[in-house]
Amino acid sequence: MRVTQSMLSTNMLRNLSNSYNKMATLQEQINSGKKITRPSQDPVVAIKGIGYRTDLNKVEQYQRNLGEVNNWLDSSDDALDKVGSALKRVQELVTDAANDTKTPEDREKIKVEITQLKAQIRDLANTKVGDKYIFSGTKTLSPLYDNNGNFLGETGVDGSVNIEVYDGVEIKVNTNGKIMFEDIDKMMENIESVLDSSKTPVATGPEIAKYLEDISGNQDTVLAARADIGARQNRVEMMEDRLGAQEIIVTKQLSSNEDIDYEKAITEMITQESIHRAALSVGARIIQPTLTDFLR
Repeated sequence: MRVTQSMLSTNMLRNLSNSYNKMATLQEQINSGKKITRPSQDPVVAIKGIGYRTDLNKVEQYQRNLGEVNNWLDSSDDALDKVGSALKRVQELVTDAANDTKTPEDREKIKVEITQLKAQIRDLANTKVGDKYIFSGTKTLSPLYDNNGNFLGETGVDGSVNIEVYDGVEIKVNTNGKIMFEDIDKMMENIESVLDSSKTPVATGPEIAKYLEDISGNQDTVLAARADIGARQNRVEMMEDRLGAQEIIVTKQLSSNEDIDYEKAITEMITQESIHRAALSVGARIIQPTLTDFLR
């Protein structure tokens, strides 16, 4: 086959164009730090990248969910801690009132404080996280007590509220307060009644002291609820560690899939530039002068 000057020129221009494209690709990789900037450059890398980003988005969402779980559990534990403190004070007051040396006037003063503690515990039963009541089961928009102190024990206030923290893994975030707060409230009303100095005959010390057992029982119920919250908080910590590890793993996979090796890319760029210069030099020599060149 006869190789013509036109063939030489065409091949040289095609090779130079390919060389420019390779250098442009390498330059783009060095500038962006990524192997590809368009899916068409490597569909496999692009598809894998979509999968890794989906996994990262899920991890981030679960981490946000864990933040919400912590809000519920921390708020529940804090509220029950205050309930426990109120019950301890009630215990002290009832023990004091059970002393038969106390006058009806003294017991009436104790009753006033008991009434205030009852109202405080009702307020704690209506604790909210954001706009949601945390002790109202699945009826998160309804309080356990209305403004008049009436107990709203409607259906659903003993249901469970669960938040997903991993694929198929949910954690219960609420503490069912219906029975617990209802029992405490009834006990408080009974104590108020027994301390009422207007009733005759006036209650004796032993009659008042019998409520100490009820107080102790309710204290145990509150402690059990807090222990359950603590166990769930420990599980949340383990899930946080798991999600943190998963985030690191997926981030490494994404980086390995998309990020370039700068040393390798720069070396390839230098090599390609040398090849390109050599091609230009050789091309200039093998393309023979034309008649037009002589006529200039």
